[in-house]
Amino acid sequence: MDSIMFLLNGFSEVITPSNLLIVLAGSLLGTLVGVLPGLGPTSAIAILLPVTTVLDPVQGLMMMAGIYYGSMYGGSTTAILMNIPGESSSVPTTLDGYPLAKKGKAGTALGIAAIGSFIAGIIGLIGLVLFAPILADQALKFGPPEYFTLLLIALLILFNLTGFSFRKSVIMGLFGFLFSLVGIGITTGTPRFDLGFTFLIGGFEVISIIIGLFAIAEVLKGLEENHMAKKHVKIKSVYPSRQDLKQSIFPIFRGSLLGFFLGILPGVSATITSFLSYDLEKKVSKHPEKFGQGTIEGVAGPESANNATSSGGFIPLLSLGIPASPPLAVLLAALMIYGLTPGPVLFEQNNQIVWTIIASMFIGNAILLLLNLPLVGLWAKLTEVPFGILAPIILLISVLGAYSVRNSMFDVIVAIIFGVLGYLFQKYRWPIIPFILCLVLGPKIERYFIQSLEMSSSSLLIFVERPISLTILVFAVIALIISIVLMKRTKKRILQETGEQMEF
Repeated sequence: MDSIMFLLNGFSEVITPSNLLIVLAGSLLGTLVGVLPGLGPTSAIAILLPVTTVLDPVQGLMMMAGIYYGSMYGGSTTAILMNIPGESSSVPTTLDGYPLAKKGKAGTALGIAAIGSFIAGIIGLIGLVLFAPILADQALKFGPPEYFTLLLIALLILFNLTGFSFRKSVIMGLFGFLFSLVGIGITTGTPRFDLGFTFLIGGFEVISIIIGLFAIAEVLKGLEENHMAKKHVKIKSVYPSRQDLKQSIFPIFRGSLLGFFLGILPGVSATITSFLSYDLEKKVSKHPEKFGQGTIEGVAGPESANNATSSGGFIPLLSLGIPASPPLAVLLAALMIYGLTPGPVLFEQNNQIVWTIIASMFIGNAILLLLNLPLVGLWAKLTEVPFGILAPIILLISVLGAYSVRNSMFDVIVAIIFGVLGYLFQKYRWPIIPFILCLVLGPKIERYFIQSLEMSSSSLLIFVERPISLTILVFAVIALIISIVLMKRTKKRILQETGEQMEF
């Protein structure tokens, strides 16, 4: 009941002209970047993150939430119109979305995708309101050993979702952890690994590294591939018929529930749940032979599961400080940049801020539905913008964003260097997300590990002697096995449908 009251207070904060404008701007910007071919939600958040730094923390995070939801919706546009999935979770949408578009029903497919995303988003947010505070309250019983165990196991599970080899993921994770050590020591309070350079005493700015690895690297990748504007199929009416809605309503609810409840489990990504939803719809359908040829259920289910999983991922993010997907890993960095510490204490120390942001998500989802249906034609036109026009705009935003954080050219240089590194990592298939996760979570892991050893006279047995820590380990092993099995199954499906390996 307290959650409902807090949420209502959050709504009272959001429904001011300035805050509504912020949510609207975030939703539009996120969709705008999300519909551009080759730019998924993670890149969209990284590119637009600097734009939010000029705002106060609450408005900045409201805009980031809008950007996240907008970019998730935008990925379905290129999947349906151009048969180009913005990320691996959109692959199932292409299977029936693009055939529908070729039949002249592109608008219908986009409309159902928007409606399904809205319903799934609302269901996910209701779950967030109900479950996140309870989980955070229980996690307040955790001590340093439990937190260390939880973060370490979460990293191992997430490493399995990168779509690359586990060995490469671990190497990149260690690389990120080493960079997190540069600066002032947590226990000593003195500079370390600064190599005698004063500009390294403050450590590396996470925003600069994120901008480099995702935004600048994406520009370099696009220039190499010489992205050309691609024509898409024409759009007629975007408003589904009564028959389309009748066919879609049950797939939408099935996909939403499946995506949410599986999405709150560690290691179950939106890619996995969207494929599971597609397969489920095919099994319950009276005409499974129509799947792959343009059936509306093949769009409704996976799109709903995709967005429900994305919403469900906020539960471990806000209550435990664990990101369940690459976009949420970047959002975790954004929260920490704004001075918030995701985890159990977040709801205690920043109660009003958190509930205001959650309320803004409800409003952002409604805005996306109301705006994106009539604006589908505009988003479709944006898919034809040549990359040569987009590249300098992205670079300008990236450089200004890197400089504005600390008004330092050093951060700009760091962004450019990591832009080149990010391009090379993508080119030679080295995963970036493990690096970001360990860079962001590294200080917390180090702190909890040191505190645990101080509690146990430097004995590592403390991690298995405490009941909660041991329970986390057992649960994590089970979750790891489940995630590996589902991941391998999903990789085979992606290879079967697209003929190539895609990053999760």
